[in-house]
Amino acid sequence: MAALCSEFGDLVQIKKQLISVISLCKERGLVHSVKWYVASELAFALDPLPKDELPPSHLEDVQDLDAFALAKSYFDLKEYDRAAYFLRGCHSKKAYFLYMYSRYLSGEKKKDDETVDSLGPLEKGQVRNEALRELRVELSKKHRAGELDGFTLYLYGVVLRKLDLLKEAVEVFVEATHTLPLHWGSWLELCNLVTNIEMLKSLSLPSCWIKDFFMAHIYTELQMIPGALQKYQSLIEAGFSKSTYIISQIAVAYHNIRDIDQALALFNELREQDPYRIENMDTFSNLLYVKSMKPELSYLAHNLVEIDKYRVETCCVIGNYYSLRSQHEKAALYFQRALKLNPRCLGAWTLMGHEYMEMKNTSAAIQAYRHAIEVNKRDYRAWYGLGQTYEILKMPFYCLYYYRKAHQLRPNDSRMLVALGECYEKLSQQVEAKKCYWRAFSVGDVEKMALLKLQLEHVEVSTALRYLGQYYFKNKLYDEASLCAQRCCDYNDAREEGKALLRQISQVRDQTETPSGELFVSLSDNNTPIKRVSPLNLSSFTP
Repeated sequence: MAALCSEFGDLVQIKKQLISVISLCKERGLVHSVKWYVASELAFALDPLPKDELPPSHLEDVQDLDAFALAKSYFDLKEYDRAAYFLRGCHSKKAYFLYMYSRYLSGEKKKDDETVDSLGPLEKGQVRNEALRELRVELSKKHRAGELDGFTLYLYGVVLRKLDLLKEAVEVFVEATHTLPLHWGSWLELCNLVTNIEMLKSLSLPSCWIKDFFMAHIYTELQMIPGALQKYQSLIEAGFSKSTYIISQIAVAYHNIRDIDQALALFNELREQDPYRIENMDTFSNLLYVKSMKPELSYLAHNLVEIDKYRVETCCVIGNYYSLRSQHEKAALYFQRALKLNPRCLGAWTLMGHEYMEMKNTSAAIQAYRHAIEVNKRDYRAWYGLGQTYEILKMPFYCLYYYRKAHQLRPNDSRMLVALGECYEKLSQQVEAKKCYWRAFSVGDVEKMALLKLQLEHVEVSTALRYLGQYYFKNKLYDEASLCAQRCCDYNDAREEGKALLRQISQVRDQTETPSGELFVSLSDNNTPIKRVSPLNLSSFTP
């Protein structure tokens, strides 16, 4: 492959590199790497190359040509054991990767089959990919001998991560980025393993233009949103202004800092440019949910069902729709379907926890939130949800622990600080509580609660919330009224009034849309397919 550009000055050379790595990934069955929200999408965003500038195609090694072609056809049909059988004895690095990758996916398929047959959606199984240990032994020998190329290093890192050998996995993924910098899969795996900025700074990463995409992505994951937005703006100015991947990432960044209007505007722009896109639409539906935009959420759900009703994102969008209609059992059902399709879907675990909370099934909610944390320990929503659950169970010390975890991940989120303050109040630690309220007030106090807490006693807070809720409702400020009503539900003396006001708000909003019953009857329990295993999913959640 041509020498990598360290800067963005030569976009023609960058386009050639992208086309080249797309071809390499296709040959190895890494379909998500081919699509990657930077590989094919970024290549499309750049100007076309003249025919005489196109890079030559990569020819198979002559010695393995027939066996590789046959095995690849079986691999594409997801007959992984069969593909591996015909690749035995092949010597090229490309054939060796497909041989090992087929064995890995075969183990994943068998694991998923056993999981689906024996476990419910919330049961924590001990089912593992039985091929992992054998693969690790073989790959480690090749690694010590220096015989692994960038793709096989990536696979070795995935195997190590699956075996919970995280330190070794990070080292191998870093090595993979040096060996084959343009393979996004290795970078994305690193994103999922880096837990803080200090760890990020300690990594020795290659100097390559793709590193800017990685840094923008990891900044978003670590909630360093200003830095992420600055990086993405620089990428746009460098020549990637047409990239739908960058638009989607900026929208997600604004979603993470709760700039809802800006995020909604970007998602609407994204839908105009890419109307059949399903990626990130679950995040879009979260925004519509927060704004109580039922007609828009209903339209989005119907639209995604027409495109592909068996996608994880589609199930999450439908779940959000039913949740907004307070049909929590149906919402939980669709989040469970999403998890059957991808058990590592972070959003579905967290959202299902919320639904179980609404149904007052605290034990199931705790399980769901814990699953979310297993998928991604940086998910502040799951930590915050656990804090709320233990608050309901009147276990303030547990509650304090989980709220602290959420606050560590979102130090400038006033909601975490107010929750911490309320917890300290229940533990009679008034000084600590006031510190939290002052901090919440200084960082913005999005729910307008910190100042009330500092000024009023407990009973006075609930009275003030009831008054404000009714005032906002009479003045048709339904978002503000809904917020006050939700906060009323935190107080025993105001809970019923808060619920009544929420019902009133829902009734007023329902009058603006056509009544609907069972909107998605086509997704019955009996015809939901179980996703077996497709080539490594390199979206926001990895296998």
